[in-house]
Amino acid sequence: MSRLIKLVAIVGAIIFAVFTHAEILVYEFKDPALEARFNKLTQELRCPKCQNNNIADSNAPLSVDLKDIIYEKLHEGGSDKEIVGFLVERYGDFITYRPPVKPSTWLIWFGPFVVLLVGAFSIFKFVSSRQNQDKESASQSYSDSNEKRGAALINQWKEEVSEQKEPMQNNYEKSGNDNNQQEKTS
Repeated sequence: MSRLIKLVAIVGAIIFAVFTHAEILVYEFKDPALEARFNKLTQELRCPKCQNNNIADSNAPLSVDLKDIIYEKLHEGGSDKEIVGFLVERYGDFITYRPPVKPSTWLIWFGPFVVLLVGAFSIFKFVSSRQNQDKESASQSYSDSNEKRGAALINQWKEEVSEQKEPMQNNYEKSGNDNNQQEKTS
C-alpha cells in the first residue's frame, strides 16, 4: 500500500512538472547603459493591470507587452522622455508613479493634504467645543451646588445660633436673678 502511495506521488509530481513551466523573460542588451535605462524605466512605470506593481515586478500579460514596447523603443533610439510620453499618451498619467502637477492631477497631489487639514480642523473644533461645554457645565454645576450648599450652611448656622442664644438668655436671666437676689441679701 505504501508503495502505491509513493508511486502515485511520483507520477503526480512528474505530471505537475511537465505541465507547469515558468517563463523567464530575458532581454539581451549590447550596451550596459541601455540595459540600465530599461531597468530604470520598468521600475518607474506602473502596471495598469496590477496597479500596485511596477512593470519590472509584474508578470501580467499587459506588463510583458509594455516591457517589449520599452525594449523596442530603446533599440530604435528613443529617449526615456519619449518612451514615457508614448506610454502616458496610450495609458494616461496613471502609468507613472509620479504624475505631473496639472489641473487634472491636483486631486492626487493636494487631496490628501486637504483631507488632513479638514480633519485636523474638525478635531480642533470638536475638542475646543467640548472643553467650553465642560467648563460651562462645571462652573454652572459648581455655582449651583455652591449656592445650595451655602444656603444649607447658612440655615444650619442660624439654627445653631438661635439654639445657643436661647440657653444663653435663660442663663443670663437666671444669673441676673441670682445676682439680684445676692445683692439683696448682702
